[in-house]
Amino acid sequence: MANFKLTISDIKGKSVSKELKDSDANPLLGLQLGNETDASVVGLTGKLKLTGGSDKSGVPMRNDVHGAARKKVLLSRGVGLQDAEYGQRKRKLMRGNTISEEIYQVNCKFDGELPAEAPTEEAVEEKTEDKKE
Repeated sequence: MANFKLTISDIKGKSVSKELKDSDANPLLGLQLGNETDASVVGLTGKLKLTGGSDKSGVPMRNDVHGAARKKVLLSRGVGLQDAEYGQRKRKLMRGNTISEEIYQVNCKFDGELPAEAPTEEAVEEKTEDKKE
């Protein structure tokens, strides 16, 4: 059973996090980074483009590593390597570009604008009660 946390960003820079469980998450299994899928999975109309993600232990997905396995890759720049000097290379653990059940977080780009969700009255009342205490 697959469980994913989807981080969806729109063209204006706004992002929303959604959680998909069990049968809702199945349409994403087997897709690769860069593929587009229907946004009806999360209740939106349009397309979602998969841009990245990480597994349960925080190992990032990389577009040029094929498959779903974890591999040690020699990197000189890009995703997963921070603050590399000129000419420096490091061998780092990376996850492949295919979404599998081991993936925990999936980053997506929505082709439209995310709807503005106003906070419900119950959520506003809970916040004011917490501040009073």
